[in-house]
Amino acid sequence: MSLTSIRVRLLAVVVAAAVAFPPLASPAAAARVRLGAYRGVAAWVDIFDDLGWADPEGTVAAIAATGARTLFLETCNYNCKNHLFRPQIMSRWVDAAHANGLKIVAWYLPDFDNLHLDRKRSLAAIRFQSATGQRFDSFALDIEARIVNPVERRNTRIVELSRRIRKAAGARYPLGAITPPWFYNWGGPFPYAELDRWYDVFVPMIYFGARSSGAKAARRALVRNVEQIVNGTGDPRTRIHAIGGIADELNAKEVRAFSAAARNRGAVGVSLYDHFTSGPEDYPALTAFLR
Repeated sequence: MSLTSIRVRLLAVVVAAAVAFPPLASPAAAARVRLGAYRGVAAWVDIFDDLGWADPEGTVAAIAATGARTLFLETCNYNCKNHLFRPQIMSRWVDAAHANGLKIVAWYLPDFDNLHLDRKRSLAAIRFQSATGQRFDSFALDIEARIVNPVERRNTRIVELSRRIRKAAGARYPLGAITPPWFYNWGGPFPYAELDRWYDVFVPMIYFGARSSGAKAARRALVRNVEQIVNGTGDPRTRIHAIGGIADELNAKEVRAFSAAARNRGAVGVSLYDHFTSGPEDYPALTAFLR
């Protein structure tokens, strides 16, 4: 066999191996993919936003025009009659978001009283397919209900539900934990460390406008909430997407201060709650996060 033919055969073997066994993505690259829906500026819509549900396509186009990269859409809460809220219209939300270049994250508010039902409703969102076969890019659990007491029982149920959701969703599916603000009376320690095992990103509701005003207060609230989460998980690399609502309680100066503080503290993204209470000055102020 000639040297040339040997080289040709060796090259063919290398090419075949490369096709059969493509290189694995690095952990950092995989993390970027999982966090993609939480990066940058986002908008929120809940099931009570009648204007949005009447016109998903128009609402999504308006959100995309603001420069937002992600839409968080509520799929149900513990009072819903069905697992998903208006699934036929939900299909239009998903398709419109992707058509406009947006990621879309499903979020659900459980009461933790019936974990079987909460799991089914969470997985209904995760497994939902639009009319064109498209899915949500991520799922976030809204952890704020204090119906179950005492707090130790509530925390145990939250962690157990989170474990079940992660097991069903799979290790690579991106999950977010929407958590209360630092001033929220939880009734005891919040289970940040336990939840950190199951979620890729924390999404705290830093609703500083309910307690104080001004740019300084906005920065202080952001820092305090981030530190609370990082101290709770024990991991300075904990990923955070910060929500600065309620939008109509804030002015542009406060939103800019909040967004800049989030960037400086290493958050991956920012948003206000919600899209329909945001004024024309709010989205430009949020872009301070991107500078």
